[in-house]
Amino acid sequence: MSGNIQGRSSGKGHRAAGDTSGREGNRRPNSGKSGGAGHASANGASRSQKPKTSARALAVKVLSAVEQDGAYSNLELNRRLKEADLSPADAGLATELVYGTIARLNTLDYYLERFVAKGVSKLQPWVRSLLRISVYQMIYLDRIPEHAVVSEAVNLAKKLGHQGISGMVNGVLRNMIRQRDELRISEHLPVAERISLEHSHPLWMVERWIAQYGEEAAEAICRANNEPPAVSVRVNTTMTTREKLMQEMADTGAIVEASKLSSDGILVRSGGNMALTSWYRNGLFSIQDESSMLVAEAVAPEEGQNVLDCCAAPGGKTAHMAEKMQDRGHIVANDVHAHKRQLILDQADRLGLSCIDAVTGDALDLGERYPMSSFDRILLDAPCSGLGVIRRKPDVKWTKSVEDIEDISNLQRELLDRVAPLLKPGGILVYSTCTIEPSENELMVADFLNRHPEYSPAEASVCSESETVNLKVVNGGVQILPQDAHSDGFFIARLTRTAE
Repeated sequence: MSGNIQGRSSGKGHRAAGDTSGREGNRRPNSGKSGGAGHASANGASRSQKPKTSARALAVKVLSAVEQDGAYSNLELNRRLKEADLSPADAGLATELVYGTIARLNTLDYYLERFVAKGVSKLQPWVRSLLRISVYQMIYLDRIPEHAVVSEAVNLAKKLGHQGISGMVNGVLRNMIRQRDELRISEHLPVAERISLEHSHPLWMVERWIAQYGEEAAEAICRANNEPPAVSVRVNTTMTTREKLMQEMADTGAIVEASKLSSDGILVRSGGNMALTSWYRNGLFSIQDESSMLVAEAVAPEEGQNVLDCCAAPGGKTAHMAEKMQDRGHIVANDVHAHKRQLILDQADRLGLSCIDAVTGDALDLGERYPMSSFDRILLDAPCSGLGVIRRKPDVKWTKSVEDIEDISNLQRELLDRVAPLLKPGGILVYSTCTIEPSENELMVADFLNRHPEYSPAEASVCSESETVNLKVVNGGVQILPQDAHSDGFFIARLTRTAE
């Protein structure tokens, strides 16, 4: 595809469990279709000072930086939002334009290619970004009038370029409006190509998923990846109960419901930014995706046990394990990045957890730092391709390759081999990823079990709260696809060491 975004999502292995720090945060708002073109403040009053930039100008700058400089979309967006004087509505619009445009990238280019005389790839990056966000608004945001989209785009083109560019932008967009009925994906394309364009995923990825899961499931994966991610929180059971916290939240007007995946989870359908609430500040909950909550449930640590979290930052799963243990025992939370150690400590401090010992080092070297057979539980939340969290980090679609999957699989295999001797006989090792790639998941576990006869699949303890959520069980693990429970794609395997 011409003019591809080449930016990267931030964080270890492109994973996103939904915590508010570290690798997480690429969330597109559920309110993106509200327009957000005005400059009203949160209480409805007019702003006394005009913002230094508009939502659309900010989005163009972010997308251009992602494409030209390889910037992380979430970090670049957050930086520019902090610098700008935007209303909450405009900040929401800018966020929707950035993540929505990246999510629908090759579909937007497919439509534009017919109307840009020299081709999309020949445009300057900022012009390409401007046209993309404009077409995104016309097709996917139903409350922004088309004439307003064109007017804003032309005015922005004049400010950023010159009369000739603004004329071209005006002509392209007006021609697209006049021929709106032709902006559709042909039903006569080969299946993989149709899915690729209709749901905006790389063709190689769609073909791979069709081979792995079949046409119907592959299309469902792609469709689910374009859904806005749900907001879910995990109750800190050392401080309160799910029922009590849900009642408190409902009393303030929030719309909440119990998670069907995790007994500790709450889905927040409406209620504002959860990270700004007193419940969050006081440690009553953490923000985490439902699928990610199942990892600590699989580890099932018990009070007084010695637990190793090999790749722990930013500490969401570590904290969940500590809560499961009622903060009684010892958890070694290791991460390779020294600056992320503080993220783990900050989580523990906010949640009032004292049993977490955050350390820094390469997980491949853990065997040199701790005695063999010294841990009752081990969690290897492995670096991975991140193909399960595309709805949170749409950049992943355009930056990953088959070679990346092969490279990360080699690292995963070595990590498993290195940490396996650290588990006590009778203990539990949980291997988890936020990808749906079999070579990183069930095939990885099958290969490990074949080479390590001292290990075998443990009795499953990963189960949903509701029978309406069907999870695929393979090789002692559970594969969650994005469409299964409208949560992140995850793989969780529970293994036990049966001998020395």
